[in-house]
Amino acid sequence: MNKHWFVLYTRSNCEKKVSELLTKREIENYCPLNKVYRQWSDRKKIVDMPLFSSYVFVRVLEKELTGLKSLTSNIVNLVYWLGKPAVVKDHEIDNIKFFLNEYSNIKLEKRNVDINEDVLIMRGPFFNHQGVVKSIKNNSVLVSLPSLGYSMIAEIPISNVKILNADYEVEPSQYHSLSVC
Repeated sequence: MNKHWFVLYTRSNCEKKVSELLTKREIENYCPLNKVYRQWSDRKKIVDMPLFSSYVFVRVLEKELTGLKSLTSNIVNLVYWLGKPAVVKDHEIDNIKFFLNEYSNIKLEKRNVDINEDVLIMRGPFFNHQGVVKSIKNNSVLVSLPSLGYSMIAEIPISNVKILNADYEVEPSQYHSLSVC
């Protein structure tokens, strides 16, 4: 069995306390801290603030998750994605660490999938097909996949699509090209 990174949801402003408790219990965890410039009336100071509000990452076996919530009342719950505890990949944690080592005063921006946005299917039977988001409901998007003069509509989990925009360019050889109806 392998350990994975999971996400704990904590009480507001308790991220550091939870991280310290987990460390004392020798449970591998990560509370990304952002160096932020704060100004008071009499001084300026750089303070370490949690990058993700109310989140602490913990690396454990899935069967160990149930006991974590009982460690302290400052752990509210696990973060779930599609009905299961959210798993964060090792390389994503490494990327966060690298980014925080290189930069300070970081701002987070949540990126949602929007209707009429071009997306690339990242998993599933339509892997590497490009489509257009037609509707969004719960954790799924309805994507139109035009091909051979027809519009095929597929309900796809949001986690299986990647937004195509100026920040993410796809080489034509990387996806199946689809003609527009």
